[in-house]
Amino acid sequence: MKILAIDSSGAAASAAVLNETTLIGEITLNNRLTHSQSLLPMIDEVMRMTGTEGAELTCIAVAAGPGSFTGLRIGASTVKGLAMVYDKPIAAVPTVDALACNYYGASQLVCPLLDARRGQVYGGLYRFTEDGLQALVPQTCTELSELLGKVNALGQEVLFLGDGADAYRARIPELTEVPYRFAPPHLSKQRAGSVGLLALQYAKENKYTTAVEFVPEYLRKSQAEREREARGTEASGAEA
Repeated sequence: MKILAIDSSGAAASAAVLNETTLIGEITLNNRLTHSQSLLPMIDEVMRMTGTEGAELTCIAVAAGPGSFTGLRIGASTVKGLAMVYDKPIAAVPTVDALACNYYGASQLVCPLLDARRGQVYGGLYRFTEDGLQALVPQTCTELSELLGKVNALGQEVLFLGDGADAYRARIPELTEVPYRFAPPHLSKQRAGSVGLLALQYAKENKYTTAVEFVPEYLRKSQAEREREARGTEASGAEA
């Protein structure tokens, strides 16, 4: 089994090749280049450096959302194109689940947080058991205080990671009533290797989608869609 995994759901772009036992290669960049500039060259390079041919891939894995709307769209179009060219299925991995896997096997609870703007976060709450990742709060878009209320209710130590943990670093101590830690930089952001880790399990379960069927999971409407709806509501009110 060999998987190509990509993650463009946040500020960092990442591509990796892995099998059941080894992360063969991974490239992650967080240097302000747009994903449209960096993602395909990274994929080409990690496949070249690992000696990977498209024909030998079991599937192509992608962080399917939530996250940056633009980043998710670039990732979706990229993985759709590769899946069609290589005639491979897609393993669509939830972004927040994959981010939690940066701490795979942790004894503490793991709370990934992505900054969703407008005072909200994309987040979830996870723990690891003998069976692997267990979602106590599946990925959702919510107020930070609401999610941390669920963390407090469990009364266990928790690890925070993600750009949402950075954005709300001052507020988290005010809202958290249990012991907590913040992830160090090398474990705090999205990584394609973690997407691939979950994709290995998806592959064993034949949990795939096709290039035609795959769509990102945004969890909420984009700002442009919200503004368009607001203009429509205002126009309807004026007509009435």
